[in-house]
Amino acid sequence: MKTLLANPHVVLLVRVFVGLLFVVSSVDKIADPAAFAQSITNYQILPGWSTMALATTLPWLELLCGFAVMFGVFERGGSLVLSVLLTVFTLAVISGLVRGLDISCGCFTQDPHAGRIGWMKVLENTALLGLTLFLLFSETNSFSVSRYMQDTALPQDRPQ
Repeated sequence: MKTLLANPHVVLLVRVFVGLLFVVSSVDKIADPAAFAQSITNYQILPGWSTMALATTLPWLELLCGFAVMFGVFERGGSLVLSVLLTVFTLAVISGLVRGLDISCGCFTQDPHAGRIGWMKVLENTALLGLTLFLLFSETNSFSVSRYMQDTALPQDRPQ
């Protein structure tokens, strides 16, 4: 595992995959926050007054963290936030399943008939959580904007 954490090509591949996934998943939510608020409401976990605020801010957080991870700008912070979000999403899905809810997950589309929650969604989220944790603990920042900025910094500006 230590070898994978230090392999710049593997880390780049995971960064691009995870980052792109969250960027794509945020687009429909940003375009229609009211529909996303309904998806959140369907889980029956949060009070009604909080769903619109969450539906308005959460997709932008996913978008920013997705870009951060993909391009390697604050990639550890982006990976940490995405790990927390995936943990919360997974717990919400499990909660819905245990309570017998038959709802759309609200992940990539706000179509109420698409992407029903199920144990496969829990498995998918757990795998994605593993990838975000992999990025959080990776030992390389090759092929990233951070690395480029570090390499092009003036000698007196470089960390010792």
